[in-house]
Amino acid sequence: MLTTYLLQGTSGNSLSLLTALPLLILAIIVVKSMVIIVNAYEKKALTIFGEYRGLLEPGIRFVPPFVSRTYTFDMRTQTLDVPRQEAITRDNSPVRADAVVYIRVMDAKKAFLEVTDYKIAVMNLAQTTLRAVLGDMELDQTLSKRGVINSRIREELDKPTDAWGIRVESVEVREVSPSPDVQQAMEQQVSAERRRRAMILEAQGQRRSEVEVAEGNKKSAIIRAQGEKQSLILKAQGAAISTVLSAKASESMGERAIINQALNTIVSVGQGESSTIIIPQELTSLLGRYGKHLSGSDVSDNGSALESLSFDKNTLKLLGLDDVNKLLSDLDKELQLSPLASTDIGALDEEVDADGEDVFSS
Repeated sequence: MLTTYLLQGTSGNSLSLLTALPLLILAIIVVKSMVIIVNAYEKKALTIFGEYRGLLEPGIRFVPPFVSRTYTFDMRTQTLDVPRQEAITRDNSPVRADAVVYIRVMDAKKAFLEVTDYKIAVMNLAQTTLRAVLGDMELDQTLSKRGVINSRIREELDKPTDAWGIRVESVEVREVSPSPDVQQAMEQQVSAERRRRAMILEAQGQRRSEVEVAEGNKKSAIIRAQGEKQSLILKAQGAAISTVLSAKASESMGERAIINQALNTIVSVGQGESSTIIIPQELTSLLGRYGKHLSGSDVSDNGSALESLSFDKNTLKLLGLDDVNKLLSDLDKELQLSPLASTDIGALDEEVDADGEDVFSS
């Protein structure tokens, strides 16, 4: 009897467990469908029986089970890689380019109701816009004006994406590469440009060297000419001073120089073959005075010694010796020399007179 009772109790408990287990599973399913956890960076669109009921904010949210459906929208900045696109530039050069688009969902309701899949829509729009912008530019502009390309693509994307509740934050073109043939032509052009610049620099250096050499030759010639000029000036200065001093000596000797020259002339005439010599009366008078001075005879009545006579003013003016001091001063100024002092001229006069007396005494 005891065994029968135990068997009946065990079968009753098993039946209770089998009945409670489905109810527990159903309760878990109901709770899971009712409780929605929304992350801090998300928003979820709620529909009940296919009807839009609103957006679920971050946190724990409860919705009707089994008849509710949610759609998640990431509110952070998202990155979309635009595949490489081929385009023909305005100057008929094929290029390839890819880009990166940064977007952010600003209105999840519009992003849910106005467009099927905002990511695919933005990417397709970016591809077509990239090709259009490249087609409006020349090859050189596509390679050098990345900022212009980025700005134009962003402006073109802003207009339609605003209606979708999407904001395009930035567009960056990663790479623009022309076709291999165009790249080869560009490399040849760059090489030719570099060779041209090298030739220009070499020619400029050679020209600069020639200019420096010419400048050196010019300065050397100027220095030599200045030296020759100074030498000629010094020679002319010496000749002029010698001439002036000779004239000064002649002026101081006066009548003695004339008598000395007359005696030399008589000696040269006497050496000739002629037996007749004609002597002017003026010369005879001068010789008489000169002889009395030498022998002390009574040829002259007054018995005075022979004195040196100076040229008169007209004769000095005719010879250009009327103002010897002024002549020496002007000559010194022209030759950039200091003028002779009066004491120097007096010393020269005394030296010339001494030389003249030595000549007559001999």
